[in-house]
Amino acid sequence: MGNTRAKKYAPILWFLLGLFCLQVLGQLLVAIFEVSLLPPMEQWYDAVMPYPVLVALQAVIIVIFVRICTTFAKGRVIPRRTLGLRLLGYGSLYFTAMVIRYAIRMSLYPNERWFGGSIPIFFHWVLAAFLLVVGYYHWRNSEQQITKTSQLSSVQVWKKRIIKGTIYLAMLVVLLAWITYQLFPSVLAYHLRMRPAQYAVRYDKSVAFTAPDGIKLVSDIYRPQRIQKTPTILIRIPYNKNMQARLFSNMIGRLWAERGYTVVIQGTRGRYESEGRHVPFQKEREDGIATLHWIANQAWYDGKIGMWGGSYFGYTQWVIADQVNPGLSALFIQVASTNFYEMFYPGGAFSFESALFWAARSYSDKDTPPALEELKRAYKELPLIEADDRIVGDVDFYNSWVTHNQKDEFWKNVDGENRTSTLKAPVLLLAGWFDPFLPTQLNDYQTIKSDASSEIAAGTKLIVGPWAHAKTVTLPEGFESRNYRFESLAPSLDWFDTHLKNRPIKKGMAPVRIFVMGRNEWRNEMEWPLARTIYTPFYLKSHGQANTRTGNGLLTLDSSTHSANTDTFMYDPQNPVPSLGGTMLGPRAGTVTQNTVEDRADVLVYTSPILKEDVEATGDIRLILYVSTTAPNTDFTAKLVDVHPNGDAYNVSEGILRQGYQASDWPVKIEVNLWPTSIVFLKGHRIRLEVSSSNYPRFDRNPNTGGIIFRETKTVKTIQTVHHGPESPSALILPIIPK
Repeated sequence: MGNTRAKKYAPILWFLLGLFCLQVLGQLLVAIFEVSLLPPMEQWYDAVMPYPVLVALQAVIIVIFVRICTTFAKGRVIPRRTLGLRLLGYGSLYFTAMVIRYAIRMSLYPNERWFGGSIPIFFHWVLAAFLLVVGYYHWRNSEQQITKTSQLSSVQVWKKRIIKGTIYLAMLVVLLAWITYQLFPSVLAYHLRMRPAQYAVRYDKSVAFTAPDGIKLVSDIYRPQRIQKTPTILIRIPYNKNMQARLFSNMIGRLWAERGYTVVIQGTRGRYESEGRHVPFQKEREDGIATLHWIANQAWYDGKIGMWGGSYFGYTQWVIADQVNPGLSALFIQVASTNFYEMFYPGGAFSFESALFWAARSYSDKDTPPALEELKRAYKELPLIEADDRIVGDVDFYNSWVTHNQKDEFWKNVDGENRTSTLKAPVLLLAGWFDPFLPTQLNDYQTIKSDASSEIAAGTKLIVGPWAHAKTVTLPEGFESRNYRFESLAPSLDWFDTHLKNRPIKKGMAPVRIFVMGRNEWRNEMEWPLARTIYTPFYLKSHGQANTRTGNGLLTLDSSTHSANTDTFMYDPQNPVPSLGGTMLGPRAGTVTQNTVEDRADVLVYTSPILKEDVEATGDIRLILYVSTTAPNTDFTAKLVDVHPNGDAYNVSEGILRQGYQASDWPVKIEVNLWPTSIVFLKGHRIRLEVSSSNYPRFDRNPNTGGIIFRETKTVKTIQTVHHGPESPSALILPIIPK
């Protein structure tokens, strides 16, 4: 009886197998023989795996299904209820997933309705139906399999239930994760207020071309379907192709491709899947130019290329920003600048924590951020040149950064010359108040406005937010703005639509958009620096005891009561003032309380009276000091601090100056440039200035010997004196914005 029933199912199974074979045949005819009467390849093939692998898998499926159909036709199938239940479960889940996939595709992509690009989905339905038919036969035609309770212990019964439940739960979780994966770009676009998706996306994985020196550069390409030529968005990514990087590239690749862009995400040399060895700044210009020419030869290239990315991604943009035919039509550069030298050597001191974090992360092919405890081991000892050896081994590019402490040929090769004036496309600059690139990035904006062509200068925009280096910062009292990753994507589509698609935008972007801390609100401006700025001196004053926050150091607007005096402290390089927050690369960047630092005797603290009204400071900050020292070469550091009514003091801005000094009885006038900022010191708060000679490891420590700092193993204590009064008018110059 069972044999007869099995034979009745055979025609249905042969029919389903025939449909599947027709699909495979049609795919082969298009892929190999380029038959034009059939739909194009992108409608037969969804690029989940390389096509040769897919063909091999399809052949295996056909062989298995032929054997199953033959067995049914001969009536040699013994029905098994358990097998039937499993096949029905798996087949139902498979069929449901494909129905959901079809519904998502039809709802998201108007150009695909109602059958566009759905051939693979239809034949997944065929495969699912095959499983369901086989499963139904086994379930319907087998006798009820009853296991006597007495034959199984309660533990065994529960064990079977738990296993089954776990399997079904895992299947449900996988299905939900897959649905989330499919919908995430659209959900993200909705959250970022981008226009809806238009196109289904084809994903071409690991597409390579050979650079002029023989190295293969590998890209993942996301292309909108049903459109022949599109603008291109290029990202040259310096990360490993790990799960996090793959998810990142997949999400943003689909995000832009669904809206009409071809997205090329390429590994820089030695990264992602590209060949070669990763050495920061080397070969990026040559590889970038070669990539532009490769893109220009692709069938989908429409003549326009934009680039996106921050930090090292930003550097890969700047090095080819002068190119034409092919060149760039728009850049979106975040937390990076044309001047890496001044990021590494602000005020002449070395950005030690940033450099070591970068070197420890990028020295190998793993690109793994170092743990904070690892970094701390390197901070404890001298010399500076061997800091990398203490945690990861000798890193040649770290050695180069340390030893080239002047703007020599090494840095000229890194930074190029006048990249802002040779810029050939408008750029959107995204900066952060707690980012180490901030001063140089703001200078880029100013020089573009003054030196670039009028069209490019007019099109260039600036956004400055409450971020560290590609990191969201928690501001005082727990305030946290929208995640930095979202903010770096939010303006991108409008920006590229404007410059790559010439699409009119409903609401234009302001020339400058800044986040004003204190009030914690965004504000549009017409220029940077703000034209209405009043640079206001806050004079230093004390009775000679400004050491620690409990001393008598004052910041005052009144120069008439500015009596002559000095404040003195001893700077010991073996016991430097620790960095708490600040503008460095790595996890410690941002704003945190400075109270413990201000309790040190080697920190001079000058504090304003309690503010009777809000005071806004937006722009560049300078500190003019009259100093004397017993060292032939030493540092003076400055930190602007916002003191809350409860006494908590939060860092706002910082700076340093390193230089040599001649022995003299007269004080020397110096100027320390602090990080630009935008903050409202609220009514009831106080403005505070910290002065010292170290901020470590944000900056390397000066050993005070006058020798070669990066090789020095010995240190000397020195007496530092800050003078203030009518003859030595030390003052903090704040960019006050009138109401």
